[in-house]
Amino acid sequence: MDAFFLTCQAFWDDRTPVAAGRFPEEIPACPELRGHVLFETSGTADTPQWIALAKMALLASAAAVNRHLEVTPTSCWGLVLPPHHVGGFGVAARAFAAGCGFRSFDRRWSACAFVPWITENQVTHTSLVPTQVHDLVTAGLHAPASLRAIVVGGGRLDEATGRMARALGWPVLASYGMTEAASQIATQGLDSLTNLYQPAPIPLLPIWQAETTHDLTLKIAGPALFSGWLVRQNAAWVFQSRTSQWHQTHDRVALENGCLTPLGRADMRVKVLGELVDLESIERDLAALADGGFPPGRFAVVAVPDARTEHALVPVFDGSVDAALIAAVLARYADQAPGFRRLRPPVILAHFPTSPLGKPRRAEMVAALHPSST
Repeated sequence: MDAFFLTCQAFWDDRTPVAAGRFPEEIPACPELRGHVLFETSGTADTPQWIALAKMALLASAAAVNRHLEVTPTSCWGLVLPPHHVGGFGVAARAFAAGCGFRSFDRRWSACAFVPWITENQVTHTSLVPTQVHDLVTAGLHAPASLRAIVVGGGRLDEATGRMARALGWPVLASYGMTEAASQIATQGLDSLTNLYQPAPIPLLPIWQAETTHDLTLKIAGPALFSGWLVRQNAAWVFQSRTSQWHQTHDRVALENGCLTPLGRADMRVKVLGELVDLESIERDLAALADGGFPPGRFAVVAVPDARTEHALVPVFDGSVDAALIAAVLARYADQAPGFRRLRPPVILAHFPTSPLGKPRRAEMVAALHPSST
């Protein structure tokens, strides 16, 4: 999909359904999909599914983000993420909604090339994933003067890396969102840039209502919510409408004073020795112990079946991560971890499986470590 076409009035006026990515077949001809854009996402078991978002919902999200980040007609949104993902698509939608400048980083990601591109195009706002922020920090690059905000999505930017980024002038803002919500649900404001970076809490955008269930699982409602999804039934794609005003997510969060703190996915908790263990909380502990030394998206903790403990916890690393740092961090972690949070010896992968946005593909790791579990 041509990102620049997304900033044209003709695209937003067209009621023909379109897929942001490559839909595997012809899009079903059902009236409910008119004026919608389809986005591929993964379910709880890494099963592909297609979420239908109305163009009006995408523009509602875009307008809310623009207001929150003080985007004006003189601003310039810079697109670095792929437009077939809702985070990248949303950048183009925001440029259209604001009637402001738009530039696309139409080359392979390079931190060294990114900086002069920002300066040349006077980009004021952009979105990056944590891995890209890590690359900027590792290279010791300073932010150009034009840049006012970097929305960091697609994963959690750890505190150490975020603080190093801000020290170099990069205006990184933690965000929380999902495809079903047309991108952002909560985003830190520009006022937070005067303080030391913290990955949470994150203020909810005003267009969203949010509640939690008894186990802190998030429910959301708002004008940017998806309309439904396409599911595969009997060799055909069938549209299923969302039937409630509220969408029940799989994410656990804390809500307080209009702010959200992510606690991890509900389906990322497993039983070990009878105790419920949150895999993402262990990853956060390891990242903190590494003090910014573990590149985001280059390590994960996965659970594999174990006859004695029910699950065994295995840290998996990309081959590019420093082996001495891995050993030192795991040793420090072992000194403080209770028995049910103990880790098996690390596994180093030459080809660490990740999504196009750099998220670890945990199901593939588990299948490689324990083939009988698939």
